[in-house]
Amino acid sequence: MIATLLGLPYDHHSSHLRGAAQAPPLIRKALWSDGSNPFSETGVDVSSTDVMRDAGDLDAPEDDAHEAIAGAVARILDAGERPVCLGGDHAVTWPVLRALAPRHEGLTILHVDAHPDLYDSFDGNPLSHASPFARIMEQGLAKRLVQVGIRTLNPHQREQVARFGVECIEMRHRSPMDALVLDGPLYVSIDLDGLDPAHAPGVSHPEPGGLTTRDVIDLLHGITGDVVGADVVEYNPQRDVHDLTAHVAAKLVKEIVGVMAAAK
Repeated sequence: MIATLLGLPYDHHSSHLRGAAQAPPLIRKALWSDGSNPFSETGVDVSSTDVMRDAGDLDAPEDDAHEAIAGAVARILDAGERPVCLGGDHAVTWPVLRALAPRHEGLTILHVDAHPDLYDSFDGNPLSHASPFARIMEQGLAKRLVQVGIRTLNPHQREQVARFGVECIEMRHRSPMDALVLDGPLYVSIDLDGLDPAHAPGVSHPEPGGLTTRDVIDLLHGITGDVVGADVVEYNPQRDVHDLTAHVAAKLVKEIVGVMAAAK
C-alpha cells in the first residue's frame, strides 16, 4: 500500500511560538537533498512511485483547517493509500485521526514527545497543540495510547494519564521502552521535541534530556504491527541550526515509510 505525503502547514493552535506552518516544504527539501539518497535503512527506496507519492500541502483557511485536514486524509484513505503527514503543530493530529481511526478498529498510537499533550484545555483553547490527545482519547479514537520520551508531566497531566489509561513512559523511567510490543493497526505521531535539543534544535519548546535520533529510529524498526498512518510535527524552521532538524524530520519520514513498505 502506497504511503502518501501530505503537508499540513498549520500552527494557529500553537502556544509560545508560531513557525511550524513553514515546515512541510523544508522537510521535503531535506528528504530529496542531493546530500543523501532515498533508501531507508530497511532497504526501501522511498522515491519509488510504488512506495510513496506526494499530495502536496493542504491549502485551506485557518478557521476551516480541521475539517479540511480530515477531508484530505479521508481522500487518501479512499484511494487505498496511507497518510504520512508533515506538520504543522501537534494540533493537526486530532483531525487526522478523526478520519483514520474509524477505519482501523483497535488502533494503537505510538506518540513520541517531550510533552503528553493531554491538557483538557490550554490557555483556554481545547484545540491547542497541547491538547490533541485529550480530544483523541475522549472520543475513543484509539484503543491504546503509548507515549515515549515524556519529561514534563504536571499534576493535571498525570490525572489525564490515569483518566485515559495512557501508557506513559517517562524519560527517567525509559527501560520499558526497550520491551514495547507495538502490534495491531498502529499510528505513529512524532513531535520533534521528543528528541533531545542536541538532535533536534529546531522546535518551539526544547526540553533537554530527550531521545536521540537513533533511539527513535530503533523504536520505529521495532514495530511489529501494521503502520496505517503517521505524522511528524512541530518542526519550527525559525529555531533550527543549519537545517539539522529538517534532516532529522526527513530521516524519520524515510524510516516510517520504509517500515510501512517492508511490512507488505
